[in-house]
Amino acid sequence: MLFYLTTLNLVRFLREDAPTVSENETDKEKRAAFEAWGHGDFLCRNYVLNGLDNSLYNVYSPMTTAKLLWESLEKKYKTEGSGLKKFIVGKFLDYKMVDSKYVMSQVQEMQLILHDLHAEGMEMSESFQVAAVIEKLPPLWKDFKNYLKHKRKEMGLEDLIVKLRIEEDNRKQFESKETKRPMEDGSNLVEPNASKGKRKFKGKDQGKGKKFKGTCYNCGKPNHMAKDCRRPKKAKKEQQGKDVANHLTTSNLVDMEMDLAAVTF
Repeated sequence: MLFYLTTLNLVRFLREDAPTVSENETDKEKRAAFEAWGHGDFLCRNYVLNGLDNSLYNVYSPMTTAKLLWESLEKKYKTEGSGLKKFIVGKFLDYKMVDSKYVMSQVQEMQLILHDLHAEGMEMSESFQVAAVIEKLPPLWKDFKNYLKHKRKEMGLEDLIVKLRIEEDNRKQFESKETKRPMEDGSNLVEPNASKGKRKFKGKDQGKGKKFKGTCYNCGKPNHMAKDCRRPKKAKKEQQGKDVANHLTTSNLVDMEMDLAAVTF
């Protein structure tokens, strides 16, 4: 608003008092100057009223001059401005960085608060701003914070922001490598002879579906083989002798039966 009134050469009416001219004044120049000032004051006052919200127009329209109107507005909104300064200062002092958010995004938020303080006329030295940002770094940045505190060389706010950005990028790369390492370790494990196909496991129980129907040579019982027999193993020679004896007795019986058959005929 001030810039607009300045371009119209009306800003002086916000500070000047109205000239006094008596009713019996006969000097035409004074009368003309008074009328010209009244016209300019009328324009300035209505330009300011035109810039107000509709709800405020009826409140401030009774002001007779532009100076009275401007002073009443300043009283109202300058006190609110002083309250705003306290709010911004409190916001800056209470601001704390957290580990759950990126540091650079939080640094940008702090820069906005510092800009608001500067806009309100509260100047702070750059060294104070640098120290404040370092002090508000999150807990996981404790080692890097101590490193920055012990640096003897003075650095500006922009230099600090560059260092914080580099440190955060390095931390991101380290975290990405840590998350990829278990996957890479698992992917490099190759089973032996995996390309040749799966080998079939031959267990002891495989083939049990087919039962042995003969007799055991070891114990003479049916439905199992000698290698699966639970009884003590007999000597091979003894078993062979028994087999030969059985064979001989069987052949003798056959011969005797043939002889009896010949006698009867």
